[in-house]
Amino acid sequence: MNKTTSYTLNRTSLDGDPLWHVEITVGLALLLQLLLPDKFVAGPRYALPLLEALLLISLYLTSKHKVLTNPVLRHINSLTLVVFIGIANIFALQQLAHILLIGGHVDDGHGLILTAMNIFLTNVIVFGLLYWEIDAGGPAKRTTQNLRERDFSFPQMQNPELSPIGWLPNFVDYIYLSLTNATAFSPTDTMPLTRLAKVLMGVQSLVSLAAIALVASRAVNILK
Repeated sequence: MNKTTSYTLNRTSLDGDPLWHVEITVGLALLLQLLLPDKFVAGPRYALPLLEALLLISLYLTSKHKVLTNPVLRHINSLTLVVFIGIANIFALQQLAHILLIGGHVDDGHGLILTAMNIFLTNVIVFGLLYWEIDAGGPAKRTTQNLRERDFSFPQMQNPELSPIGWLPNFVDYIYLSLTNATAFSPTDTMPLTRLAKVLMGVQSLVSLAAIALVASRAVNILK
């Protein structure tokens, strides 16, 4: 039996992908949204965070820490959560760009820079969750699916002799993928394999570039 085959046989649960990593990260995203100034919040102040909190609770109730009891419902909950957070973050970025480019005089440059950092971090979280959910159909399917049917190629897959037997990426790997893509504006050690993965990484790079460019412009007083 080769090592590739043993990956599938040795993974019948999410024992290597604990969901508390996801829950803490989503909680951080909600906190970041609560820290946004009112003018960057879409809709009523606490409406979206409350809805996201309810979806987070639903995610917890439809999951176990090591074994997903209802992967389809959990998958839908997670994607819905990502969409809500992502839309709110795009709205905040649009508001920030409007203030800096069109809004005229800026009274609180320090606050705007902190807001841009907030948007950047939320962007990393949103796409980390998205990559985790879409790769090979989600964490539940990845435990049994052929490794060739993947959206991303991690270094350990190209060099299995350098990784433990049974290795599969967990949520931390996808957050790292998101962070490196957001800072480099391109793939680094993990390559997108499907068109969907390429489109998502491209969109993330554009959002990240916009947020960082706005911060840099403000920092060197290019924008007034």
